[in-house]
Amino acid sequence: MNDKKVKGKIQSPEDRVTNYKEVELGYTPKQAIEEASRCLHCANPRCVQGCPVSIAIPEFIKAIKEDNLKKAYQIITESSSLPAVCGRVCPQEKQCESLCIKGLRGESISIGSLERYVADQAIINNFSSAKPKTKNGKRVAIVGSGPAGLTCAGDLAKAGFSVDVYEILHKAGGVLTYGIPEFRLPKSIVEKEVNSLKKLGVKIYTDVPIGNALSLNELSEDYDAVFLGTGAGLPKFMGIKGEDANEVFSANEILTRINLMGGFKKDAKTPIKKGKKAYVIGGGNVAMDAVRSLKRLGIDAHLMYRRSEEELPARKMEVEHAKEEGIKFDLLTNPVEILVDENNSVIGMKVVDMMLGEIGEDGRRSVIEKPKSLHEVKCDMVVMALGTSPNHGALKNSKIKLTDRGLIDVNNTKTNLKNVYAGGDAVTGAATVILAMEAGKKAAKEIMEDIL
Repeated sequence: MNDKKVKGKIQSPEDRVTNYKEVELGYTPKQAIEEASRCLHCANPRCVQGCPVSIAIPEFIKAIKEDNLKKAYQIITESSSLPAVCGRVCPQEKQCESLCIKGLRGESISIGSLERYVADQAIINNFSSAKPKTKNGKRVAIVGSGPAGLTCAGDLAKAGFSVDVYEILHKAGGVLTYGIPEFRLPKSIVEKEVNSLKKLGVKIYTDVPIGNALSLNELSEDYDAVFLGTGAGLPKFMGIKGEDANEVFSANEILTRINLMGGFKKDAKTPIKKGKKAYVIGGGNVAMDAVRSLKRLGIDAHLMYRRSEEELPARKMEVEHAKEEGIKFDLLTNPVEILVDENNSVIGMKVVDMMLGEIGEDGRRSVIEKPKSLHEVKCDMVVMALGTSPNHGALKNSKIKLTDRGLIDVNNTKTNLKNVYAGGDAVTGAATVILAMEAGKKAAKEIMEDIL
């Protein structure tokens, strides 16, 4: 039995840096069956233990091997409302695939690629997920249409609830729509996943800023329960001199302009003010998305991170893709000042070299500034990708309790307000799509237990 993963098609680096089309092109039917045939179908499948939404992984892989894609899709959608999304952006290498027995003596099963294959075939062949139960007369409002909100909505709709989703932007999907680039997650895929939820009866209202157009108190009076999946969209900055310069952006703004508003197009109504040489500060997936997006705009794009490559929090695959695309990595380097001219335009940065220190309680190595290492680098654009925090506009005039960190305080998913629940980044701080989905599932389960 082959110990190596079957590799799907992929755009060449030379081609993909000239477009925003998807980099990974997925499996052919033959490749999917070949990869599925590598699965050992363990009696005690550890992979399922590593899946935050508890997909019956061996069962759906067996269905692929038997070329029964409709069955595979039904198995996946019993647990996941967004399989085409998860197959693309879920960090399987740190979750289900990391526990795969095959990985002990070779490469683990490519669970994410197989999930994506099934979901894509379901879209092509118009498969439907499980039909919802008879309406139970209960109404739930979801605030935010990101992965937490959509997952909660899907699970409740399948259980017979009437579900209304309120989204502040003009398109549904939350971070799936505005945050993740087209070359990793095509917006047509997000739209089709959203449409699948609409077929279950979920109603989605866009351009509705809860907290202004409607208050949380009003929603609580009109619905039997409310779920807050408002995410964490407020960008963080370093607080260094020069950060208010004209050409300093947050990664959120760059990605939103590109993904949601088409800012990369020549006729864009909200074009991006491009520089010739840009530094993206950070090392996570958002930083990688931003720097790879800038590269596609024809910018000399650098990633600056204060730790070494081993400590990069971004997915290994995204780091490899970035390297292939010619992204320059300035590691163990940290900015201390942004240099500007008389017009407050960026002309460079003062940076210092860093050294790794001891491993801290969080499992990460500390960083120490290297003495006498201050020097300057030239650039005309800086993008901060340092994480995000919640923007609690939806909570205006409510008495909802927050933690010391400014996050929504919950007991499991319950807030201090009656029949108001919360989950995802608004509760945990910025995390992954799949962890937000896990929170949405937990909230749906708790809502069912409480109000039925």
